[in-house]
Amino acid sequence: MSLAVICIFLALALLGMPLAFSLGVSALAGLLISGFDLSVLPTRLMNSVNSFPLMSIPLFMATGELMLKAGIMDRLVDLANAFIGRARGGLAQVAIVSGAGLASVSGAAVADASALSSTLVPTLKKHYGLGVSAGLVAAAANLGPIIPPSGAMIVYAFMAGSSVSVGGLFMAGVVPGLMLFAALMALCWAIAKARNYPVTGEPVSLRNILHQLRRNLVVFLMPAGVIGGIVFGAFTPTEGAAIGCCYAMLLGFFVTRQLKLSDLPGVLLTAAKTTAVVGAMIAFASTITFLFTIDMLPMKLASGLQSLTESPFAFLCLIALMLLVVGMFLESNAAYIMLVPLFHPIALQYGIDPLHFGFVFVLNLVIGMLTPPVGVILFVVCGITKVEMGTLVRESWPFIAAMYLLLLMCMVFPGIVTALPRALGY
Repeated sequence: MSLAVICIFLALALLGMPLAFSLGVSALAGLLISGFDLSVLPTRLMNSVNSFPLMSIPLFMATGELMLKAGIMDRLVDLANAFIGRARGGLAQVAIVSGAGLASVSGAAVADASALSSTLVPTLKKHYGLGVSAGLVAAAANLGPIIPPSGAMIVYAFMAGSSVSVGGLFMAGVVPGLMLFAALMALCWAIAKARNYPVTGEPVSLRNILHQLRRNLVVFLMPAGVIGGIVFGAFTPTEGAAIGCCYAMLLGFFVTRQLKLSDLPGVLLTAAKTTAVVGAMIAFASTITFLFTIDMLPMKLASGLQSLTESPFAFLCLIALMLLVVGMFLESNAAYIMLVPLFHPIALQYGIDPLHFGFVFVLNLVIGMLTPPVGVILFVVCGITKVEMGTLVRESWPFIAAMYLLLLMCMVFPGIVTALPRALGY
């Protein structure tokens, strides 16, 4: 039965049916094949999405959209320019710094890719060409789901259950996120030197740095307050997302004064559409997970994997290879929703730290957003910049290689991921 459900889902997805509906049809087919009364379907669908923690997803999505509408991109670029100064490949490094700053307030790679592409590429391409510029902003946007707050981590924690907390997973991403940021900055410098790109930017000025820090303090108070409150237990992730949403509106209306009442319907609609897709996938996937459990698929998988290897590291390598393929063909939210309930319990049986496995799982699929043929970031950047897909993929590979190197380091040295959350009591 499980094999039939998987085959139906893959066939429908390959035929181009939206993934949420592919999950729904395969869930319905699984119930019919198993002989279950179809009246169980509405109850399961409702129970799976009737969750207070799940409300944090639309609220964080709305917060990111509000911050972008409030005009923080210009402020982040000015701040990045102040720190980078006059350097070879300086504009490329400004793009990475801006991506990291945007990641700390949005948590969504797609929104970051859209903002960075429309804001930075017109300037970047004058110095580096369109292909390199598009590859830069695609890599910078992928910091979004790694540096907290992260929408991907919220979905993972929800699907993994009580063994993984959102705050703990957020903290697990801090050190690897900073390492990736440093690696991308170094890579920008190396590429600029190798290709002899021009020196750009204004000389570093302490006065300008202090001015930009003071100007951007109100922007970074939001992620610091929200993430800090979640981590130290002052409020739940959903409450923190609601606070961030209110703060973003106050910032846009009264500080930057670029947010308008007419922007709110569009912001809410964007958040609603994204949440509706994720919610539908979670609802239908819960039925598939139920069918898999009845068919004892998780136990069969665990037994099969443990017969192949008893090494936790070898298991992580197998999962990484699987997710490399999955990330090339399946949208990341669908992968979290379908695969986390299957493989998270198996990782626990191997004795792998749940935060370690969770972050490695998320990073795998985040990299998949940059890999063809179904890398969603690639499509967003191509759509906005009009760069050819082949050119974008070619210019993105050095950054993808850096991300895979980080993934390997996190697998070999779990302390990179777990040291900070464990020090904070997670």
